[in-house]
Amino acid sequence: MNKNRIFVDSNILIGAYVSKNQMDKNCLQYLFTLQGKKLYTSSLSIIHLISFLKNREKSEKTKKIVRYLLTKFYVISVQEQDIINSLNIEYPDMEDNIQYVVCNKLSCYFFITNNLRDYSGFLNIKAITPSRVSLFKD
Repeated sequence: MNKNRIFVDSNILIGAYVSKNQMDKNCLQYLFTLQGKKLYTSSLSIIHLISFLKNREKSEKTKKIVRYLLTKFYVISVQEQDIINSLNIEYPDMEDNIQYVVCNKLSCYFFITNNLRDYSGFLNIKAITPSRVSLFKD
């Protein structure tokens, strides 16, 4: 696993842009300033964000947010094989399993999420909350 690769979960994006959670906003702002780190998220996360924004924001604002995120993240497409691989994982939340498979495929070591409980069983990644992103000091 590569400690310079950081995967950001859907709930962080949703928290920052839909719920207006200040901790999630601060987390993203901090991550965007890091040098030598690569930020990843999945196409599933972007789709989740759009789905939440569609009833809260005008289409143009949603497009602006997504365009901005595309400049900050490598967005990795979820493939059929990722879904198949996630079906072999024994954790009950299938969406989390898919996110884990994509994260693992990219060799990301850090996984930023507000949902530590669902990722605690994955031993080859380090799931951390937004309040702990200071681990990534240059």
